[in-house]
Amino acid sequence: MLVCWCFSAEAQRVGLGAPGAQPASAAAGLGIDPANPKEFTIAEVTVSGTQFLDPNSMISISGLKPGDKIRVPGPAIPSSIRKMMDFGTLNDVEIVATKVEGEKIWLNIHIKERPRLYKVSFSGIRKGERETLNDKVKLIKGRVITPTVIKNTQLVIKKYYMDKGFYNTKVKVLQIPDSTRGQATLNFTITKGKKVKIETIDIQGNTAISDKILKRKMKGTKQKRIGRLFNPSKYIPKKYDEDKEKLVAYYRKNGYRDATIEFDSIKNGDETISIVMKIDEGTKYYYRDITWSGNYLYTSQYLSDRLGVKKGDVYNPEELDKKINGIPGADVSSIYMDDGYLYFRIEPTEKAVEGDSIDVELRMFEGKQATINRILLNGNTKTSDRVVLRELFTLPGQKFSKTEIINTQRQLSQMGYFDPEKIQINPIPNQADGTVDIEYTVEEKPSDQIELSGGWGGYIGFVGTLGLVFNNFSLKNIPNRETWRPLPSGDGQKLSLRFQANGKQYQTYSLSFSEPWLGGKKPINFGVSLQRTVYRMTDYSSIYGGSSTGKIGYRGGYFNNGITVSLGRRLKEPDRNLVMTHSLSYQRYRLDSLDIFRIGYSTGASNNISFNTTISRNTLSDFQFPRSGSNISLSGTFTPPYSLLRKKDFTDKTDTYRWVEYHKWMFDASYYATITGKLVLSARTHMGFLGAYGDKVGYSPFGRFIVGGSGLAGQGSFSLADQDIIGLRGYQDQKVGPQNEQGYPASGGGIVYNKYVMELRYPVSLNPQATIFILGFAEGGNNWGTYKEFNPFDLKRSAGVGARIFMPAFGLLGIDWGYGFDKIQGESKRSGPQFHFTIGQQIR
Repeated sequence: MLVCWCFSAEAQRVGLGAPGAQPASAAAGLGIDPANPKEFTIAEVTVSGTQFLDPNSMISISGLKPGDKIRVPGPAIPSSIRKMMDFGTLNDVEIVATKVEGEKIWLNIHIKERPRLYKVSFSGIRKGERETLNDKVKLIKGRVITPTVIKNTQLVIKKYYMDKGFYNTKVKVLQIPDSTRGQATLNFTITKGKKVKIETIDIQGNTAISDKILKRKMKGTKQKRIGRLFNPSKYIPKKYDEDKEKLVAYYRKNGYRDATIEFDSIKNGDETISIVMKIDEGTKYYYRDITWSGNYLYTSQYLSDRLGVKKGDVYNPEELDKKINGIPGADVSSIYMDDGYLYFRIEPTEKAVEGDSIDVELRMFEGKQATINRILLNGNTKTSDRVVLRELFTLPGQKFSKTEIINTQRQLSQMGYFDPEKIQINPIPNQADGTVDIEYTVEEKPSDQIELSGGWGGYIGFVGTLGLVFNNFSLKNIPNRETWRPLPSGDGQKLSLRFQANGKQYQTYSLSFSEPWLGGKKPINFGVSLQRTVYRMTDYSSIYGGSSTGKIGYRGGYFNNGITVSLGRRLKEPDRNLVMTHSLSYQRYRLDSLDIFRIGYSTGASNNISFNTTISRNTLSDFQFPRSGSNISLSGTFTPPYSLLRKKDFTDKTDTYRWVEYHKWMFDASYYATITGKLVLSARTHMGFLGAYGDKVGYSPFGRFIVGGSGLAGQGSFSLADQDIIGLRGYQDQKVGPQNEQGYPASGGGIVYNKYVMELRYPVSLNPQATIFILGFAEGGNNWGTYKEFNPFDLKRSAGVGARIFMPAFGLLGIDWGYGFDKIQGESKRSGPQFHFTIGQQIR
């Protein structure tokens, strides 16, 4: 740094440290001889040129203060200038002597501040990209603009576009000053260029594993080829680095412990690049001797059998660690940690490496058993503590169990009140007293649903639906207004109300209530439901034929009133996940000149008293988007065998069906497994059988199966007379199975059906406010009117794609496109493409 001495023509000022040179004669005027340094005492230090900075702070940073002795010329002034420039907020610093009297000197520090940021603008890109970049660069108004700030912002912008495949992005910056306010605008001009594609990937040195397999493992780095849609071949440096790590990990997983990438290079073209990498595979290793040390509770042989790794197996540290810690209930750690040994740990150690063989010693620390001391619960702002605590499998006083921790996490997810992605479990060990506190952190999600629609249907009148489902209702909190959100909540009860109307033609009303812990001490589920359905067949001649009254006429009607009471409980043996439920139902059906079964029974009243027993087992990881687990259900429904108790013959249809009789068996099973990443396989099977008690009545027209289409029960395809509606995508509603001449289900539907489904599901969003996933499916099913015709391999097949969205306010909504490959009864050609819309969770 130059130290110059200069005069000002208007005033006696000597520049002691400045970038410019001034006449040296001014120094002589103040008694300073540049050739003979002299010691002065600082009398005063002032600051000029400040806009935003505090002058006293600048003096403090400079290190110059009154009373200090400095040599002029000397090192003190350049040192002060360096300190102030290192502060990072200044563009220029000049220190001048304004006055000299004897051995005293007066100094002025003249500074030029760096401009402050006024705003950031972007050029050369779309509006949406500008908004995204604003969030990325995070430049705050008023920040000091330094070269480092500008450089870092350019790097952030380039990285953002490189991650999108624009490898040749260029960023230029223009600083537009506003000297009146000491501020400036930064304008970044971005030239993205074209996305850089990967022309070729040349892998060298690999002999054990083929190029094809290795390239398949590089999920984010793909070579350009025609037809590549879902895995584009754009070059993204970050993903390329991740893929190189995946290649090495894959080699080591297959026994190549020493595998490395010797070198890799990228040849850059204008719009394409070529990647060359050379791999040193090394030797493929195998396990030789596996020994244990530190184990006192269990023998080495028992632990080796549980581990499942044998001499001669391919050396795979990842798989070894999984068998030690990664399979809850089936790994080695579960033997100890399910028995309270919280502090248990295993350290696999390579003892010897000879040729292609490795000896491994598993060094163990068993520790002491830990007992659960306290349960800490956080985040349940709506659900009562006791409702959550009663679902836990980890209770104070019990021994710590890793498997029970995992089971508890699944149980909390199945409650439906908390976001499954946000459930956190944190064991807090207290080694001093051998106990552990377990902290559960949950996040409430909306679980109530509302369905509201309405309109005026011309001559029909009011058309609308009102549905309310409160999944976390509280009956006892009705007097407590503080718990109303909007209704009293927090006790885990369920209240459901629904009304649907299509004028007078179709109306349905339902009300249900359930308490999952009747009495509050045991998981006994009590439920009660009421329902009423009204359906009137419109006489269209009264509309188009000119009715004298001007009102709609009806040709007949169907009326149903029913009540169901249920009681269920969890079983402890043989499996805690088993639930047995019993229900008693009474349904009264009244037909008024309407033959809904088309069997000659059009007027009369039928009574249905039925008893149902269901055994189910549910281990699904989540209710909305399960990734693992299964759900199996077997149910039997029985009415009294009236015909067996009656000696007289039936006189007519009204007499025959006055008391409904049948026995019905239903089996449903679903299985979910994660294939890779977020991709989930769903496999389901459903079967139903309707039986008769004898030949007097035969197979009842009540309780039959309707198959085909979306599986919705509603106006136009509603469920009448205890029918079960089963969807089969790719086919029209109600069209699979026995049909009469008019194209309606014969005799009220089939008496036996089966259905098989396989789906691949992928989540787009797992946000509890809007859970969205897409799916591809293949399914087959059929419906038969007699057991003689029943053939479980005679299926109506279909395949297609679909999407589901779950919103707490509206429930599950779905759309599917399916292609039916087979012909249905009465048709000469295959079903072909069909669109289906679904509302609510479809059981079958």
